[in-house]
Amino acid sequence: MFPENRQRSFMNTAVLSRLAGFPLYARRAMQGTVSGRHPSPHRGSSIEFAEYRKYVAGDDPRRIDWRAWGRSDRYFVKEFEADTNLRLCLVVDTSGSMDFGSKGVSKMEYARRLAAALGHLALQQGDAVGLSCVAGGIVRNIPPRRNPSHLMHVFDVLEETTPKGPTQIDQVLHELAETVSQRALVVIISDLFVDPALLLEGFQHLRFRKHDAAVFHLLDPQELAFDFRRPMRFLDMEGGPSIFADPSEIAERYHKALESYLGGLKQVMLESAVDYHRVALDEDYEQVLVRFLIGRTHTRGVR
Repeated sequence: MFPENRQRSFMNTAVLSRLAGFPLYARRAMQGTVSGRHPSPHRGSSIEFAEYRKYVAGDDPRRIDWRAWGRSDRYFVKEFEADTNLRLCLVVDTSGSMDFGSKGVSKMEYARRLAAALGHLALQQGDAVGLSCVAGGIVRNIPPRRNPSHLMHVFDVLEETTPKGPTQIDQVLHELAETVSQRALVVIISDLFVDPALLLEGFQHLRFRKHDAAVFHLLDPQELAFDFRRPMRFLDMEGGPSIFADPSEIAERYHKALESYLGGLKQVMLESAVDYHRVALDEDYEQVLVRFLIGRTHTRGVR
């Protein structure tokens, strides 16, 4: 499958082998360039019957249903569903906050594992894979293609990328919605350090452009628990000022703010029909992907 035997820290061949039994489906109809396993918005020549329609001049006579003609003395043409390949656009947040990790793995490393596994699965089933590294804007962009050497280039960029700079993913979503030219499965891997209200229009823009959006929201266990025991200085990894505080004095306010943030984010995802997955860095990424892939088998094929 791959033209190289290079070992990468974020690639686990055993995990990839186990995930190979789970297909990656789109929830919406895709517009690909070749036959594949994903529903297309156009009619085609698959074996799944869609509907009858009246014959019009120029239609292929071989598609006329002669039995229907015998019953009604009218010409009808059989329409079948078309299946195509998809474009998988991996959007990886590379802002400074993605360098944080308290359990031996940073958000960036976890994002690499998710993105690499999904890219591998997509290419295995004949789909095109692309990558956008984003922070204050689109830092690196690799358009989707369907060959193993291209996937190696995607992996090279993932390996070389260093988290830095501020997050402006709310603005990036609008740019992605316009620059991804055809319907795509857009998978966003980020810690979403931005006001949830600012994300709503971006996700709705993706939906308006007929993209299927999925989000892996990465959170460190310490961000969720906030179980610090002594006064310390908290650093803004995206360039803001540091804050010296006693955790015991601010813990209650922190948890209220966190609850409000997560609640607002959940509402945004529901309103914009995003396939949202909150992920703690101490979760096994293989199990996270299994849940994601199985969940999509029940919602595939909306035209």
